[in-house]
Amino acid sequence: MVGLIDTADGARAEWTFPAEPDTVRTARHAVHDTLRSWGAPLALQDLAVLLVSELVTNSLRYTSGPIGVRLAVHVLAAEGVDAAGGTAGGDAVLLVEVSDPLPDPPTERLAGPEDEGGRGLRLVACSARRWGTRRGKTGKTVWFELPLPG
Repeated sequence: MVGLIDTADGARAEWTFPAEPDTVRTARHAVHDTLRSWGAPLALQDLAVLLVSELVTNSLRYTSGPIGVRLAVHVLAAEGVDAAGGTAGGDAVLLVEVSDPLPDPPTERLAGPEDEGGRGLRLVACSARRWGTRRGKTGKTVWFELPLPG
């Protein structure tokens, strides 16, 4: 596990967790503790923890490899297009990434009232400013952005 990384262009933290049953709880605590130490509003902490919990749970369900979680504060450029390909307006965002070795992108499902799963990606899509997936050299990353106040 790696901890907090302070850089000149913003705060970052990243961890690598084994694919074990207590990983979701450990990831939730790491994200919560980090965002609290950064002074993030409680509502933002709670939402980020909830969405990380959903994405780490998805990774655990479908892969047996390590699961990466990364937090980064970004200030988007005042005009034009940001690094992730979206339009930017000078806003500060919390970028959250969850990576695993499975290359297949996740798929949204329509969950019925009695279904135990199938709501995680829809929850991310409805709650985040933006979200998406990208392939890496050895897997995929699911990311989302949450707006920071100010």
